[in-house]
Amino acid sequence: MSYAIISVGGKQYRVREGERLLVDRLALDDGASFTPAVLLAGGSGDPQIAPADVVVEATVLSQEKGPKIRIGKYKKRTGYKRHTGFRSSLTRIQIESIGGAGAKGERAKPKQKATPEPAAAPAEAPSGLPEGYEGLTVAQIKEAASSWDADAVAAALDYEQAHGKRKGAMAALEAATAEEES
Repeated sequence: MSYAIISVGGKQYRVREGERLLVDRLALDDGASFTPAVLLAGGSGDPQIAPADVVVEATVLSQEKGPKIRIGKYKKRTGYKRHTGFRSSLTRIQIESIGGAGAKGERAKPKQKATPEPAAAPAEAPSGLPEGYEGLTVAQIKEAASSWDADAVAAALDYEQAHGKRKGAMAALEAATAEEES
């Protein structure tokens, strides 16, 4: 592939291998590698829209500030004058490679965060957790929490605080605990 169109921070960029560009601020450290979502790949034959087998590797070079923009307001004959300014936070990235194969779900995640998460999730499974709890949505948890016993609700609340951290699920479980106490 000679070029690709990627999506970074909600904006689309046409990139080539070895190219450097400024994008909106990314919450990654300098030197971190990541794989942005590929929307289109082209240059060798017909362009492919949303190819599953094309991966773009990018590296964060630095965090920078954009040019200063001065804004002045003035109203005649009233003495009203206001001056403000703005500098955008930007990240300079370099496109390392275009091509290769990779899993579609891994492309949008930074590499440095992808390795610790899979090791932490299967290590703990509370014993009193209701069956199939990990696959339930917040709405399903709200409906089912009233029928669970106190141990199951406590185990589910511990699981949410340690893993999911879904506010809606935690609120539903706390309400079910308060309902059982009263």
